[in-house]
Amino acid sequence: MPKRAAARLVLLLATACLSAWTIPAWAGRQEEEKLAAGVRDALHRSVSDAPPSEDSIKNPVERNLWFAEMSQRLAKRVPDPTTRKELLATIHYEATRAGLDPQMVLGLIQIESRFKKYALSKSGARGYMQVMPFWVDVIGNKEDNLFHLRTNLRYGCTILRHYLDLEKGNLFLALGRYNGSRGKSAYPDRVRKAWQTNWAWQTPDAATILAASMAAREEAPSPKPEAPVVAALAKSETADVKPLVETPKPAAVEPAKPADEPVKPVAEPMPSSHPLPGQLAVAVAIQALVENAPPASEQAVGTPPPAAEPPVATPPVVSSPLVQRTPGRRDIVIVR
Repeated sequence: MPKRAAARLVLLLATACLSAWTIPAWAGRQEEEKLAAGVRDALHRSVSDAPPSEDSIKNPVERNLWFAEMSQRLAKRVPDPTTRKELLATIHYEATRAGLDPQMVLGLIQIESRFKKYALSKSGARGYMQVMPFWVDVIGNKEDNLFHLRTNLRYGCTILRHYLDLEKGNLFLALGRYNGSRGKSAYPDRVRKAWQTNWAWQTPDAATILAASMAAREEAPSPKPEAPVVAALAKSETADVKPLVETPKPAAVEPAKPADEPVKPVAEPMPSSHPLPGQLAVAVAIQALVENAPPASEQAVGTPPPAAEPPVATPPVVSSPLVQRTPGRRDIVIVR
């Protein structure tokens, strides 16, 4: 390979490496200030808290909407989806924990480091939020690594919250102090522009959250119910299979209690060998009607038989003194 080509190749590689590490001129240059012991202890406790949680947004539907929207906006700057999800979750948690707007923190990171984890400025500021190393000695521990994702974001949000408290809630002055340019408008204006142009977010209303929740339920596959017979056969390998339909046990019948009053004896019917005169007269009349009825052969040809009358339910014969029975004849009820 000619020397000129080799020199060009080395120059191109060096340019690529420098462009990957190039930090904008707006990188943080926080000035070291003397802090009171109480402030130093409070900041130390702030940077030594628990790790971030994905539940910084309590509503799961709103959380999914925010992550989906911010992940889509950040995809070009952070291509890896796993890194992107972890970064967004940590930004939202640390900003919310410090009482800052996560969208404003996203705009600040865009101006400070362009979302480069190992960004290093000329003044020595490091990481996503360009934290100066002297903060580790002031409020942190010696083993804290400012290039670590959670450590860098926790330091940056804690420091910005501290500056915001010093400026009594004035974000313009707090951003200028964070950049080391307090009172100048160039840096705060750039952060605000990036915040409102690329990372503005409006909390969805109840109707939007309800529609997204219903859509998620429709997309979720419903579990198939398991047939009871198949489930019973599957369980039979380890346990006895119980019948699908249990036969109810007969209820215990309690013995009847004896009546308090004595049962009156029923009077015996009169013997049937002594028929009454009225009974004989009725029997003779019925016999005469039966004998005088015309035979079936004498009916006119083609005349339809008379319609059969519906049977009349015969009440059960009760043995009482009012009922007499005649041997060889039908029972006749005589009412006195």
